[in-house]
Amino acid sequence: MKAVPPVDDDLPDTSNVREWTYRDITRLPPAEQKEWKAACQEELEALRRRKVFELVDRPKGRKVIKNRWVFDVKSDGRKKARLVAKGFSQVEGVDYDQIFSPVVRFETVRLILALSALENWHITGLDVRNAYLYGKLEEEIYMEQPEGFVAKGQERKVLRLLRALYGLKQAGLAWWRTLNESMKELGFKRLVSDAGLFIFRDKNGLPVIVVVYVDDALFCGPNKALVEKMKAKFMEKWECRDLGEPKEFLCMRIQRSGSTIRIDQCAYLEKVLQRCGMQNAKSAPTPLPAGYHPMPNTGTADSTLRSRFQTVIGSLLYIMLGTRPDIAFAVTKLSQFAANPSQEHLNKALYICRYLIGTRSYSLVYNGASGLGISACTDSDWGSDPSTRRSQTGYFLKLAGGVFSWQSRAQKTVAHSSTEAEYMAISDCSRQVVWIRNLMSEIGYQLGPIPIAGDNQGSLFMGSNPVTESRSKHIDIRYHAIREYIENKQIEVYFVDGSNNPADLFTKNLGHVKFTKFRGELGLEFYDSA
Repeated sequence: MKAVPPVDDDLPDTSNVREWTYRDITRLPPAEQKEWKAACQEELEALRRRKVFELVDRPKGRKVIKNRWVFDVKSDGRKKARLVAKGFSQVEGVDYDQIFSPVVRFETVRLILALSALENWHITGLDVRNAYLYGKLEEEIYMEQPEGFVAKGQERKVLRLLRALYGLKQAGLAWWRTLNESMKELGFKRLVSDAGLFIFRDKNGLPVIVVVYVDDALFCGPNKALVEKMKAKFMEKWECRDLGEPKEFLCMRIQRSGSTIRIDQCAYLEKVLQRCGMQNAKSAPTPLPAGYHPMPNTGTADSTLRSRFQTVIGSLLYIMLGTRPDIAFAVTKLSQFAANPSQEHLNKALYICRYLIGTRSYSLVYNGASGLGISACTDSDWGSDPSTRRSQTGYFLKLAGGVFSWQSRAQKTVAHSSTEAEYMAISDCSRQVVWIRNLMSEIGYQLGPIPIAGDNQGSLFMGSNPVTESRSKHIDIRYHAIREYIENKQIEVYFVDGSNNPADLFTKNLGHVKFTKFRGELGLEFYDSA
């Protein structure tokens, strides 16, 4: 009675269901096998209803791609099985041609959220169920019958795919083309400035804007009834899940209170900290120590260390791109060493995690009551990279009191002076501003000159006046576009003292006092969800 029951080593690891194969299912107890096979049967029935494939004779001389089952357990305990094609075995020029599929940019999503807060727009969301299965294939593709569900007496036959299946290289493009055509039929027009945005106007000129990222969509506009009407029409064409007021989009939690919209990635951040083993580490006051400059690793690449570093820095990049502009400089600087990182680089990447521990409850806030329009701020750090002597460009754009676009990167060429470095930085910022103006114009907003702040008088003078001096005549012609933007009154530049320039946060590792001061000007605020 006290004997320990024998452990069956042949049973699959239940802690990692996503790694299971169909053979692992056959090793489970009969009751569990029945549940998983029922999930597989449910997936196949869904594919048959959508007429994704047809059973045909195996064609001679044609490559037949393989497939596999992917399993998962949903948060509600429901078992899910999905049939996925092994797209890596597709032959270019035979099984596919173009595969690029446009998606909405992160900064565009934040811009629309900030605009919604400012204009008090109604926002509602949905996601399309099995979106890729709607995409019609232009190529002739054959696939083997799924493991465990081969038709009896027709074992030699194969499936000819009529619609895109998950895993195919062109699946994303096929769905986007189908979506684009359906949006035209509904009266929507795709924006030129961002292919992930669609706009509809009724006879009174009231707009409905749709933000689409693959199978997730946000519908927003000033008239709630019109927004819900167009959303209902969209849901008539596709099998969708109505999300109502959006709580999450692209792993960003969205919280709205009146005219204030907050976005954060707290849940994803907790997963990152747990993945890195840093959830109980001591917090740090800044992303990286003040004045720290990482140096290239001259030693041999360590594959284990490189894999760990790339895992950490890749996760931090997604957080930075989403809702945390305060770590932009630190993350982009360290990511330059991802090919051959040293132990010091890994330690500093984990140092960023320590900073995030102390600021894990921070969110990006767009306050519509502020009434603040679009403004930009830019800065550069001349010759800051000790190994390449290239300068660092940093800038950000704000709307409704919060930043919605930011950039921190090394300049392409070595600048001969601080004025030249600042001139290239402000020129880069001006191009981003002009793009935002174009996007806003397509939505229906005709903006005046957008202000850009800089802390170098020489660069501001060069931008406002077509001067050609011995120390600046070599500057690449593309940077001089700023002069045309100013002349056409698309932008205007003005001076801000360097000690009060918040864009300094995007160009160097600052001390705690200055960093905290500038971070507060980005719209990042502590938020206790409890």
